Amino acid sequence: MPTLFISDLHLTGKRPQVIQLFIDFLRRDAVEADALYILGDFFEYWIGDEAIHRPDHEPVIKGLKELSATGTPVYVMRGNRDFLMDNDFENASGCALIADPMVIDLYGQKVLITHGDYLCTDDVAYQEFREMVRQRSWQKEFLKKSVEERDAIAQKYRSISKEISQTKEPEIMDINRQTLLEEMKKYGVDLVIHGHTHRPAVHEFRINGTEARRIVLGDWYDQGSMLIADKNNLNLVSFDQHGIRQRVVDQ
Repeated sequence: MPTLFISDLHLTGKRPQVIQLFIDFLRRDAVEADALYILGDFFEYWIGDEAIHRPDHEPVIKGLKELSATGTPVYVMRGNRDFLMDNDFENASGCALIADPMVIDLYGQKVLITHGDYLCTDDVAYQEFREMVRQRSWQKEFLKKSVEERDAIAQKYRSISKEISQTKEPEIMDINRQTLLEEMKKYGVDLVIHGHTHRPAVHEFRINGTEARRIVLGDWYDQGSMLIADKNNLNLVSFDQHGIRQRVVDQ
């Protein structure tokens, strides 16, 4: 059985068809997997673990719980949209929250997995914002606010972020190649799997004469996207609501 990697689903009640696509994916694909890794931005935003009780989130939490109950481990990495997921989310969903970045053993290969946003070091303003909201002091103050206040703040941040992104050069919001190489050398890996940039592709290059790869997971705005890994292959595919797959062309 394979190990599956997904990211950037941005689940929200405003896109119920994507929630249904994910539930179908759990029952069709994930239930047959050795493990499922969700590498950040699982939800459109997360104001704190009270969000597990939101009507649009409840079927997602239930689906994860059902999958984990079958014995399939589900690992969830916090992204830039849902970095406030905590113990209540773990308990309700049956998932395990994991650190970002993390090195895993994937069928004998050492692999670095990450949401990917910390690699986008050309976007200085974003990195400053990321550092601020990841501080425990900022999070404690934010979580003291009412649910309504937090929801309004999250909506405001999303609106500002969307406006700013439209003015930035696409290259600035992508990963910095030098930062990537430094991280790969630091962790001693020749394979990185990440999301965040919404640019699904398999990038092949060399590090000190050694073949290396960077696999970028796709988002779930218009279709599903997953990396299927087994002992012999790594296949990045998209799929529609019927589960029909299309392989992403290597770049």
